[in-house]
Amino acid sequence: MKLRGFTTLARISSCVLKKNCLKPSLFCVLRRCCSSEMDLITQAKQSAAYQAIDNHVKNGQALGIGSGSTIVFAINRLAERVQEENLNVVCVPTSFQSKQLLTEKGLTVSDLERTPSLDVAIDGADEVDKDLNLIKGGGAACTQEKIVASCAKYFVVIADHRKDSKLLGEQWKKGVPIEVIPMGYVPVIRAIEKNLGGKAELRMGANKAGPVVTDNGNFILDWKFDEKKDWKKVNMEISMIPGVVETGLFINMAQRAYFGMPDGSVTFREKLSRNGTPECDESEK
Repeated sequence: MKLRGFTTLARISSCVLKKNCLKPSLFCVLRRCCSSEMDLITQAKQSAAYQAIDNHVKNGQALGIGSGSTIVFAINRLAERVQEENLNVVCVPTSFQSKQLLTEKGLTVSDLERTPSLDVAIDGADEVDKDLNLIKGGGAACTQEKIVASCAKYFVVIADHRKDSKLLGEQWKKGVPIEVIPMGYVPVIRAIEKNLGGKAELRMGANKAGPVVTDNGNFILDWKFDEKKDWKKVNMEISMIPGVVETGLFINMAQRAYFGMPDGSVTFREKLSRNGTPECDESEK
């Protein structure tokens, strides 16, 4: 039996409790298997995060620090290096979550008013395609994430192997996040579905009544598309709809993506310049 995370485990649990069709000992084995799978994913995230911090962070830099579960490991490693090497770095966070984590670790926090130009931005992704186009915003912070990434000379993505795809939508099935002004969410949904097809839905809160509210006080739509798209064109078209603040499509922005593997190793993919050579991060020289 191939297990796929907690969904499968939940089904098995229900089966055990309601139908008594699996013995408790077998259920315990299956639970351990799921735990082991999650441990491998955690290891993969940590490996990618550590590799990116070690390769791209240098003394005296201004850093953009993203949001999400993989970024937690990046911040941990950054704090270790600052402590061990006495690095002087300034961090611009993309969300309340990352700001809080940076503060807890004693790292220097800034913003784009004081630090408008960044050397490197490091962030996670929900999916990365073969051309380093991204879907981001699963954590409802795509607007701040895109602003910070756009201010960096070099944008690095960190993720586990599950996020690596040939085409967007191959692995990530929850749709493209779109931040919208609350009063305009219905007209935006209608415009997207009319012009681009698919299904756009208002994201609802998991532990609260009502919709998810972003750090900017806005709503998030999740647009589930049903076919291959010209993502540059789609991104522009959605962005032009009145009421749209920003999309979770990061097109032609990332220079390198690190993917942590289950065995702890790390692979990477990088953007090539027009002459076929990798785009260079000055901090790696």
